[in-house]
Amino acid sequence: MKLFQIEEPDGAQADPSAPGAAIGIDAGGAEVEVAFSIGGNAVVLADREGYERVLATPDAAAAGTAPWQELFEAARIRAERSLARPVSHAVVVPSALIDAGLSDKLREAAEAAGLKVLRLSRRAELPAGASAALTAAILAEDLAPRPE
Repeated sequence: MKLFQIEEPDGAQADPSAPGAAIGIDAGGAEVEVAFSIGGNAVVLADREGYERVLATPDAAAAGTAPWQELFEAARIRAERSLARPVSHAVVVPSALIDAGLSDKLREAAEAAGLKVLRLSRRAELPAGASAALTAAILAEDLAPRPE
């Protein structure tokens, strides 16, 4: 049996402390949309055949942190599978109006799911007629920390 070694193209190790990708999450419908942007060009990320999962947005008033954490974990995993790289930050467009209680609940759930919320955006703040997921992804790209 022969063994082989797989390396990065330049032979350098990836920095595990570097920030991961930033995504946009539209949690305003029956299915959550996850998007990613490079250079202001955003695309909605979909899972491959066999991985598809409809994510229902929890009722903001009734739901505790656990359903939101599951939503954020599923969104992060979908993005990591599609991008083949770690995801660590997000801009979130929730379905409900954002008050202090919901804001804290969403940030706590996202943190537990391995995501740092860069911003919670209201639908009214987005350009009219624009896709919430795509707009959130472009905003996430702009707000994401840059590797040093």
